[in-house]
Amino acid sequence: MAEPSIETKLCGMKLRSPFVLASGVWGVSAGTMIRAANEGAGAVTSKSCSLEPREGHKNPTVVRVSECITMNAVGLSNPGVEEEMDELKIAIKESTSPVIASIVGRKVEDYAEVAKRISIAKPAMIEANISCPNVLREGKMFAASEQDAADVTRAVKAATKIPVSMKISPNVTDIASIAKACEAAGADSITAINTVSGMLIDPIARRPVLTNKIGGMSGPAIKPVALRCVYQISKAVSIPIIGTGGISTGRDAAEMLMAGATAVGVGTACYEGGTFTRLNSELKDFMRRYKYSKLSELKLEE
Repeated sequence: MAEPSIETKLCGMKLRSPFVLASGVWGVSAGTMIRAANEGAGAVTSKSCSLEPREGHKNPTVVRVSECITMNAVGLSNPGVEEEMDELKIAIKESTSPVIASIVGRKVEDYAEVAKRISIAKPAMIEANISCPNVLREGKMFAASEQDAADVTRAVKAATKIPVSMKISPNVTDIASIAKACEAAGADSITAINTVSGMLIDPIARRPVLTNKIGGMSGPAIKPVALRCVYQISKAVSIPIIGTGGISTGRDAAEMLMAGATAVGVGTACYEGGTFTRLNSELKDFMRRYKYSKLSELKLEE
């Protein structure tokens, strides 16, 4: 059997691999994005940047509970869009894979302005993070309602000609309806999911472990949630999905692709070195073993 192909296409981007470095782990500098690309990531996503610099929460902000669970409440610390653009320009120039710029805002107008400015760097895609609990509209994240999600989508699309993916949250009642609202408002893609809301308590100290008290859970434990969300979204929209959440092996990626994803986001697993090289190899091994020649053949029997 010929070598399986793991190439895919996403909003005009040709990816040599379906694996996408998710926002927030390695994408804090041009160097780490380039490193992920050199390891074989099909695309790399920068850490979310805002209009103005953000300090984020005080430590502890990231706690590894087990091999399956990592908790974080970083608070979107970033240097602001102007400084972020400098890193992006370097990454875009030197990366062997397309660069996706993640943006965030305190209000709809902020998202539009950041999108406008970040477009100067010419990333391959803009990912609008509307699923972070640290940026709220009337006490709730933008991804919590169809109207708010659509408002941000329209504003970002009006501010740029670059393809836009909307990053949405599992912490809602009906994620498919949020995705549909984004699609109707002009989104080119959906990124799903962000972290699952959770909390850690130290019973000896009788205190929350994270300084922010509540944080986001990531790691292999959230994969079933991510698969469910991507599957539901894929039945509701016709635009591509970057399926993210709990991916740590090539077999996990096959499951995510079968759930309906076009590309597979990888975040927490990147804390280990050589992740993308390993994932590419494992996915090919899985495809070879079960006689798949290309990614489009990875479909559920329904």
